[in-house]
Amino acid sequence: MHQLILGGARSGKSRLAEKLASDSGLPVTYIATSQPLDGEMNERVALHRQRRPDHWGLIEEPLELARALREHAAAGQCLLVDCLTLWLTNLLMLEDAGRLAVERDHLLDTLAALPGEIIFVSNETGLGVVPLGELTRRYVDEAGWLHQALAERCQRVVLTVAGLPLTLKGTAL
Repeated sequence: MHQLILGGARSGKSRLAEKLASDSGLPVTYIATSQPLDGEMNERVALHRQRRPDHWGLIEEPLELARALREHAAAGQCLLVDCLTLWLTNLLMLEDAGRLAVERDHLLDTLAALPGEIIFVSNETGLGVVPLGELTRRYVDEAGWLHQALAERCQRVVLTVAGLPLTLKGTAL
């Protein structure tokens, strides 16, 4: 099953995804997309590491997510990708403006053929005001389009608010 877990900042989305991965009973590999470039991000990464079981695998892939999924997805395996909006940000910040579309299309084209359990975590950014600035508006637009395309392809989509999951698609939690 492929799942998309959405939520705002500190909504409990990562914790829910980690619980679903643990509850799957499968070997879990965590695919981290962040690039901890400052002290605050280093602290966030450290908190995520402390929460994860030591026996989970770890892949750090900030850009080529589809490639990492193709290489590691397998029947009887659970991949947890945290998080898509950091991945999107990494791609938006590249000098190659076309890279985002290429990587996004690779991800969307690859998803249907991937075996095993895959859990995507992403920040829902479309519930607030339209941000000032071209780059932030593009980020919100790209995240919204990505979420729509993934939600169409995933068997379960969950919105997490205040630590509570609301199933939008698929079987309820």
